[in-house]
Amino acid sequence: MSTQSTPSILFTHTAPQQGFRLLELPPEVADLLTSENPPTLYLKSPPTTSTHLRFNHSDDGDALPREYVNLCTPTHTYRIRQVQSSNSLHILRPDDGIAKGLLRSGDLAVVDSRAAAAVAATQLGDGMDVDLNLAETVTTIAKCGSTLELHVPEGGFGARKILGSLLGRFASLGDKRGVGGAGEVAAADTQVMEKVFADVPVSRKECELGWVEGCAFVWRGKAWAPTPEVKMEVWERVVNGAVVQGIDLRKQFLVADLWRSVMLEEEEQEGAEEGGRFPQALFEAVVRRVVEVEEGGLLLGDELKWASLDKDACVRWVGETYLEAFAPMASAAIGRSEFLNAWKDHLPEAWREEVALARLTDSVYKLPGPTTICFVTEFERQRTKKNLSTEASASTAAKKSRNWHELFKNQKRQKR
Repeated sequence: MSTQSTPSILFTHTAPQQGFRLLELPPEVADLLTSENPPTLYLKSPPTTSTHLRFNHSDDGDALPREYVNLCTPTHTYRIRQVQSSNSLHILRPDDGIAKGLLRSGDLAVVDSRAAAAVAATQLGDGMDVDLNLAETVTTIAKCGSTLELHVPEGGFGARKILGSLLGRFASLGDKRGVGGAGEVAAADTQVMEKVFADVPVSRKECELGWVEGCAFVWRGKAWAPTPEVKMEVWERVVNGAVVQGIDLRKQFLVADLWRSVMLEEEEQEGAEEGGRFPQALFEAVVRRVVEVEEGGLLLGDELKWASLDKDACVRWVGETYLEAFAPMASAAIGRSEFLNAWKDHLPEAWREEVALARLTDSVYKLPGPTTICFVTEFERQRTKKNLSTEASASTAAKKSRNWHELFKNQKRQKR
């Protein structure tokens, strides 16, 4: 019977232990941190107000703890969660306690009598022929029974739902007390937007995307989100104003010219009252929602000058927004032919033939009757998605439980 003859490394325990938390990074985050110009990462949590209770669910429908922290890169968001482990992890470091005389022979008596004798000999300066290398000594300074990992829910982290809880609800164009504007992005407006983003526990890019998708805007020192009805009213004025002034929305146009055409159209309808203008920031938010943008750019913080509409995005957005405004639920469903005709009427003439149900996102509508159609809310979509996922998981689990012998057979084949 052979015995181990290599020198041993002394393993000690330092008291008191230090408080370490281990964070496991996915490859993309590790690559980001080790890049030539690593960005600043942020730990963001929801605001400690009553509004938190209104978005205390993730986009995959699961309830979130009342207090949680997300790790945010400039473009992505990760939920930090604790994972328990049956195998504890020890944090080690070289131990110089022997050389400094901080380690006593009695400390090692329960470990190895030879080690204790070696320590005593080292401290007394006597040589001792023991098979133990005291120069290579390590000590545990912390014990971690759990780790932190970064998790991305299946539905991701949509900021639009969270923003909806933080923004004011702009439900009417009737409040028109001096709401015109010069079209420039004021520094104060940018500060309002930044303050809102600070309370949204997702990345900057996702905040901007949610802001644009919701047609959010800043007016009178406050951030607002228009209702679907207001969005459609503004869009209808945009289309009508462009027709009257001869602006071709299929081509690149000056946003300032389009704004003037909308104002001229409105003044004709309301007796040319100066106070009849609705917020220009709202107009720009609606236009920004359907314009073409370069990859990675959302046009936030800059004044819109030249723009061109994204035909596919515009056609889809108009149809979905109209459905959300006028058929928000099954009990308010409208006729399919009525919807398709209204959809066409809210598009530039050249795009009318683009209208078809296939243009809509599948999950945003349903057909409650043979000839009717209605909108499906985000909550209903997530609930349906979660139910389907649960049913699929149960079916898969049942199949696996019935074929457990096949599972073990496959494992044996893999070992061979």
